Amino acid sequence: MDREVSSQSYSKNRLGRWALIMVPYAWLLLFFLAPFVIVFKISLSEVVVAIPPYKPVIDWAQGLAGFMEAAQQWSLDNYIWLTEDAIYLNAYLSSLQIAFIATVITLLVGYPIAYGMARAPKAWQPTLLMLIILPFWTSFLIRVYAWIGILKNEGLLNQFLMMLGIIDDPLVILNTNAAVYIGIVYSYLPFMVLPLYSSLEKMDSSLIEAAEDLGCPPMQAFWKVTIPLSLPGIIAGCFLVFIPAVGEFVIPDLLGGSETLMIGKTLWVEFFSNRDWPVASAVAVVLLLILVIPIVLFQRQQEKQKEAQ
Repeated sequence: MDREVSSQSYSKNRLGRWALIMVPYAWLLLFFLAPFVIVFKISLSEVVVAIPPYKPVIDWAQGLAGFMEAAQQWSLDNYIWLTEDAIYLNAYLSSLQIAFIATVITLLVGYPIAYGMARAPKAWQPTLLMLIILPFWTSFLIRVYAWIGILKNEGLLNQFLMMLGIIDDPLVILNTNAAVYIGIVYSYLPFMVLPLYSSLEKMDSSLIEAAEDLGCPPMQAFWKVTIPLSLPGIIAGCFLVFIPAVGEFVIPDLLGGSETLMIGKTLWVEFFSNRDWPVASAVAVVLLLILVIPIVLFQRQQEKQKEAQ
């Protein structure tokens, strides 16, 4: 009798765990995999002057036979076109470069902030954390527009610097890559600070004291103890900033100039200006692969390190 009750309890617990696990997988299937399949299907189509502006390659009404017949008509011409036109390669490389530099700057700015928050008195930490989250209460678009008024030639920044006598002529910042870096760092700084703060706040301060007692200078103790222990937060913050920054559209469109080339802006032009949905879908698929593959490889490397330990 006890075995039957135990077996039933185990089955219920197992069913509950599976139900709990399937919820996020169902979410990913519905809002990630399904749209990706649709975009990938469009990337195999041909552009036409119609609504929608592409020739469907799959007719689901014909069932499996129609699917197999359509599969023979699939073409990778749109992907080949991406390799032939230098603008797409340059857009990918420029996006990766801008996102990488902006991520490094965000890390350099965000780490001292997170470190100061983690070392602040416990009574002050909720207030400091609220100040970091506060920008999320304002529209992202409004915050980016505000930087136009700050960075333009007659903006607040140039007026302030000229009032102090630091510069004689206004600095040209708006419509440059520098403005894009400023916008990305400002917009994504909370995504860097929060995981860093989470790692630093959990760190045992006695480890630093032990290192200093053993004769390790404060700066050396910081590099040998604090940085390695906060490495998970550094990696998480860098991913949270780098991944959306690569495909950013609003910031380069509003703050960047005509020479600022990013793949998000190129993607928007292909979709809405050129109305070339197949090529735009191919651009989106390649961008997704560029971002997903490094993450998968990193996760596998982390799993191997855990197994080795």
